[in-house]
Amino acid sequence: MEKSEQKLISTVESLAPEILDFTSRMVACASTLGKEAPVLEVMENELSLLGFDPVRVEISPEDLADHPGFAPVPWDYEGRHNLIATRPADAAGGKSALFNGHLDVVSPEPLSRWERDPFDPIEQDGWLYGRGAGDMKAGVAAMTYALHAVNKAGMGLRAPVTIEAVIEEECSGNGALACRNAGIDAEAVLIPEPFGPTILTSQVGVAWFKVLLSGVPVHVLETQSGVNAIEKCYPLFLALRRLEEELNRTIHPAFIGLKHPVNLNIGVIKGGDWPSTVPAAAEFHCRIGFFPGVSFESIRQQVTNCIERAAAEDEWLALNPPSLDFYGFRSEGHSVDANQDAFRTLNDCQMSLTGRPAEEFVSTATTDLRAFVHFGNGQATCFGPIAEKIHADNERVDISSVIHTAKAYALFLARWCSMID
Repeated sequence: MEKSEQKLISTVESLAPEILDFTSRMVACASTLGKEAPVLEVMENELSLLGFDPVRVEISPEDLADHPGFAPVPWDYEGRHNLIATRPADAAGGKSALFNGHLDVVSPEPLSRWERDPFDPIEQDGWLYGRGAGDMKAGVAAMTYALHAVNKAGMGLRAPVTIEAVIEEECSGNGALACRNAGIDAEAVLIPEPFGPTILTSQVGVAWFKVLLSGVPVHVLETQSGVNAIEKCYPLFLALRRLEEELNRTIHPAFIGLKHPVNLNIGVIKGGDWPSTVPAAAEFHCRIGFFPGVSFESIRQQVTNCIERAAAEDEWLALNPPSLDFYGFRSEGHSVDANQDAFRTLNDCQMSLTGRPAEEFVSTATTDLRAFVHFGNGQATCFGPIAEKIHADNERVDISSVIHTAKAYALFLARWCSMID
């Protein structure tokens, strides 16, 4: 590394306590769906404190209604927003960059499985514990302080850099999409998802849907004269599992070598209201993956056909067909060339810091890359900290990997945006 780059890396190292403190303050905010306001306030205050000028970007279903990436949802967006802050270029000659991170987290339930309060962040043995510590508030802190390090080191950049903190990465992608729709973009986009110091080149598409069924309620003394709506879910489960296996029969080239890359998850089930009453209604919600190159319309039709065929084979469901509703994620997958300029620059940064190249990563989940790869103009990938048990109990992030991410991002800015010392 050049002397100016070494100074920048030393500056990041000196900011490690601030990065950890900022992460902890965000983790302390229980920012589940619809409850993101406290963490957005923490983020907005931090950006202001560091000398950036945060701007709120609203999510307007009316403005996004005709956008091909918009995911209709049953909740509203009143009082909810994203945040951006752009550091302007000090001179011309570099390439622009954008850091995107999400502030929303999934539910920590059941709390009985946690060894501690999931929203009381605790540092232990080099790890920071808490819901959202890995996915992905530590990454948000790393990207924010990577840009701050440029200013603190007294350096300039020959291109603008934008920090983008969004909501709804975990359920719709509408947060990042609203920012893209507002014209926010860059020539390189980095997202600090907790997949480690890897360069993501491919990810699956994801669709959410729910199925609602009706039955006939009766007292249990005449159970046989009723229809149990919960039990009627079972043949539909089996049919969807058969569809899952069918989708895995022809593997996309980027996913060869991965075991069962396309996954169905039956994530929510509701039904009935009394143990001694045959339930009159039931519903279940699912997430299904699909390979790059498959459109959302195609997977929606395949799921619809699957449910319709299974219902037609059941005496009750044939006459009382279940209703199917697609909401939330309708994100198509992608697979891009690993030999892109931004990817090579990021890999060179990893080599400079560790002496080892970054491994290529192929994801069987989705990320906010969907908003940039499909609807942006830049080269976009994920590179972030190392985390364990995300979406599970006792989530934790490796603290040293958080600082490493901040160093890699700062060095990326120095080389991609062309630093002025």
